[in-house]
Amino acid sequence: MFYFLPAPLKGTLAALLVVLSTLTLFPFLMLFALLKLVLPVTFIRKGCTVVLNTIAHVWIGFNNLVMDSLHKIEWDVRGAQHLSQEHWYFVTCNHQSWADIPAIQYVLNSRIPLLKFFLKKELIWVPLLGVAWWALDFPFMHRHTKEQIAKNPELKGKDIAATEAACEKFRYTPVTIFNFMEGTRFTPAKHQRQKSPYKNLLKPRAGGTAFVLGAMGEMLHTMLDVTIVYPGAGEQRIGIWDYLSGRIERIIIDIRIREIPPQFLGMDYESNRETRVEFQRWVSELWAEKDALIETLKNEDLQRP
Repeated sequence: MFYFLPAPLKGTLAALLVVLSTLTLFPFLMLFALLKLVLPVTFIRKGCTVVLNTIAHVWIGFNNLVMDSLHKIEWDVRGAQHLSQEHWYFVTCNHQSWADIPAIQYVLNSRIPLLKFFLKKELIWVPLLGVAWWALDFPFMHRHTKEQIAKNPELKGKDIAATEAACEKFRYTPVTIFNFMEGTRFTPAKHQRQKSPYKNLLKPRAGGTAFVLGAMGEMLHTMLDVTIVYPGAGEQRIGIWDYLSGRIERIIIDIRIREIPPQFLGMDYESNRETRVEFQRWVSELWAEKDALIETLKNEDLQRP
């Protein structure tokens, strides 16, 4: 619709509209969050959670509409046909850019429950965002370091227990937990520094995923293994500004539905060495397959007319 506008103007307009929608919906978010807080009755809390998630879906939907109005991105989405909003999911994806999150939200919004991230408990104090994350029941992690546990052995297991308690509310409403296994964005410098065995990926950090599955194993049985590729980017860094300003012309998103092996659901990753080694092997196999898939997708794109 407004594709003819110059990229800097489109990016500025997109950013302003996203901020405007955030400020418009935030009071409604807070209203139902406070109702859920002061009226701790199960059916009221569940109803408020549905409304809060709907507000978030509306926010993402508006952002997607802005992108569709300003930019002409070619979306190549594969494997999204059999998803459901009535299912609990664990989602992971390769991480190349801050554009990954809005791109994944674009594809998965209203197809599955709202994406939620495990956050460090300190992030609750981030202005505006911290309150929004709290209102939307984003789980805040209570992680103790090995040094802290060594000094105070009573802390062992309390991080999982605290997170399990925080996630108890998810038993009543389907949820999607999202985690970047690489833990950080891919760059050639990081890839070289890690001496990663993968051509297109950094080494996966199995511990974070294991923490999620250990805390929520009774609810999360299905993984959505998402692979995102920005064809034609080459070595160029793709950033959120490129996404907002329409400089990304094509995005490939491949979604594979995988059942999580039952032995990893509710596992004790830190204490059980055998389970830890088996889980790391499983993650490495997933990552090797993803690396090969990225190479295939890049080669397919090169052969396009």
